[in-house]
Amino acid sequence: MKVAALIRDPNRSWLDHVGEEDLAFVRRFVLASGSLKEMAQLYGISYPTVRLRLDRLIEKIRVLDSGESSTELERMARALFAEGRLDVESLKSLLRAHRQDLESGGAS
Repeated sequence: MKVAALIRDPNRSWLDHVGEEDLAFVRRFVLASGSLKEMAQLYGISYPTVRLRLDRLIEKIRVLDSGESSTELERMARALFAEGRLDVESLKSLLRAHRQDLESGGAS
C-alpha cells in the first residue's frame, strides 16, 4: 500500500489535521527510536518539555481520531486545547456556543 493511500485512509484521519511541525516531530521521534532524551538533545530543550510536547500530540491525535466530536469545529477546538493553545474556559465557551448554534438550526 502506498503512503498516499495511507494518508487518505479514513482510519488515519488525524494525519489530515496535524501540521508539518507535528509530523516533523513524529518523524524525528521515530528516527530517535522513541528516545525522549535524544529528542531533547535534538531540539535543545529539556526532557520535561519534550515529554509535554509528546503528551499534547498524543492527546491531539486521540481527540482527532475519536468519535466523541461530532463536528469538525468541535474536533479542532479540542485539538487546540490538547496542544495547549486554548484554555479550558475558552474551549467550554466555544463548544457551548457551537452546540447552541447547532440546536437552533445552524444560523449563519
